[in-house]
Amino acid sequence: MGTSAVAFTLGTTLAWINERTNTPMRRLFYTLSIVPLIIPGILFTISWIMLASPKIGLINLVMQSWFGLDSPPFNIYSMGGMIWVDGLHYSPLAFLLMSAAFRAMDPSLEESATMSGSGVLNTLYRITLKLALPAILATVLTLFIEAIASFEVPALLGLPAGIQVFTSAIYQSIHQYPSQIGLAAAYSVILLMLTTGGIYIQSRISSSGSKYSTVTGKGFRPRTIDLGKWRFFTLGIFIVYFLLIVVLPFFVLLWSSLQKFYAPPSMAALQNITLDGYRYVFASSNIRDAALNSLWMSVTTATVVMLLASVISWIVVKTKIPGRWLLDNMASLPMVFPGLVLGVSIMIFYLTFDIGIYGTFWIILLAYVTRFMPYGLRYSTTSMIQIHKDLEESAGMSGASWFTVFRRIILPLLKPGLIAGWIYVMIVSIRELSTSILLYSPGNEVISVMIWELWENGQYVELSALSVMFILMLLVLVGLAQAAGKRFGVKEG
Repeated sequence: MGTSAVAFTLGTTLAWINERTNTPMRRLFYTLSIVPLIIPGILFTISWIMLASPKIGLINLVMQSWFGLDSPPFNIYSMGGMIWVDGLHYSPLAFLLMSAAFRAMDPSLEESATMSGSGVLNTLYRITLKLALPAILATVLTLFIEAIASFEVPALLGLPAGIQVFTSAIYQSIHQYPSQIGLAAAYSVILLMLTTGGIYIQSRISSSGSKYSTVTGKGFRPRTIDLGKWRFFTLGIFIVYFLLIVVLPFFVLLWSSLQKFYAPPSMAALQNITLDGYRYVFASSNIRDAALNSLWMSVTTATVVMLLASVISWIVVKTKIPGRWLLDNMASLPMVFPGLVLGVSIMIFYLTFDIGIYGTFWIILLAYVTRFMPYGLRYSTTSMIQIHKDLEESAGMSGASWFTVFRRIILPLLKPGLIAGWIYVMIVSIRELSTSILLYSPGNEVISVMIWELWENGQYVELSALSVMFILMLLVLVGLAQAAGKRFGVKEG
C-alpha cells in the first residue's frame, strides 16, 4: 500500500499540473514521461542503491559533506527505502493513467466552481477528484497489483535488510539449499489470490463507473488554470521529479561505468576515469551470448505472440464457434499471474512432467509467450473488431481458402495493430527478469539475468557499463517503434 500511495500521489499531482494548469513546457514533460517506463526495474533499483546507500550513496555523501552530518540521512535498505524506490518507479504509470482521466473529463463543473469563487485546491478536492473517483480507484488497484508483484526492489533492498515480502520469499525458497519448492508454491498461491482479487475488483469498478460520466455528445475544450507566478513553482516540480527519476539514476550509472572501481564523484575520482568497464562488456563472451539470447528471445516471443493472438482474436471476434469465449478467457488468464509466480508454476509443471525442455531456451520462451499473450491479444482484438466481415465473405465467394483469406486480407489489415503489439511485446520481454530468474540455466542467460549476476558478484563497474548500453539500446528501440508507428499508421493513444 505504501508504494501505491507514493506512486499515486506523485503521478496524480503531476497529471493534474500537466492537464489542468498553464505550467510551461508541460507538453514536453508528457513526451518525456515514457522514458522512465523504459528503464528496467533492476537498473532503477541499482541506481538508487548507488544514490542512497548509507555507505556509498551519492546523495548521503553530499548531504553529510554540505551539512556536516555525522550519519547518513537516508537508508535505502529499509521499508521506507523500498517504498520510495518502488513508488518512484511506478509513478510514471500513475501519471499516464490519471492524465488520460483528466484529459477526458469535461471541465465545465470545475469552471463553474471557479466562477462561484471556489479556490484552486478546493475545486480540485471537491469536484475534480470526486469526478475522477473510478479512475482513481482503478489506478490505485493497478499500482497495488504491480507493487505486490514487484521482485527487483524486495530482492535488492529488502533481503539485505532482512525484510521479506512474497516475491523475495518465493525466490529465497527456490534458491536456498535444499530448495523448498512446496513453500514457494504456497507463497505463490497466496500472491496469486491477492492479484486475482485486485483485478476482479478493478474490473467491477470499471463496469460500474457510468454514474461518474462527464463526457457527453457535446464538445468541450478544457480551459487551463492560470497559476500566475506559481507556474514556475510547478515547473520546478516537473524538473525535480525528472531529475530524481531519470537524470540522477542514469548519471550515477554512467559515472560508475567510467571508474576503475566504484567511487563517488570527486576531483580525485576524475583522475581514474577509464573505459575498462566498456572494454570488459565488449570482450566478454558471456555478455555477448546473453545479448544474443535476449535479442533472439524477444524477437521470437513477439512474433509467436502476435501470430497466435491474431488467430485467437479472429476466432473470438469473427466466428460463432461455441465456447470461443473460453479461448479468450484462457488466453487472457496469464494477466493475473505475477512474473515470479508464473515462473514457479512453469518450473514445477515441467519438473513433474519432463518433456525435455527444462533447462533449455524453450522453457523461457514458453514462459514469455504465456506471460505476454494477453498484451498481444489486446492489440490484435482492437484491430480485428474494425475489420468488416464482408471482406472475408467476398473473398470466400471468389473461391479463396481460409488460409488465403487470413494471409492476404486479415493480416494486411491487421498490420498497424500487429506492428504496435509486436514492438511492445519485444521491448517488455527483452527487459524481463522475474520470470527468467527462476528458469534460466548456465548458457541460457538473458541480459537481465546477466545484470543480476554481475550485481551478486560485486562487479559494479562492469554492471554499470552494461546498464548504460542496455538503457541506450532500449531508447533506440523505442525510437524505432515510434518511427514504425508513423510509417505504418500506428496511432498513439
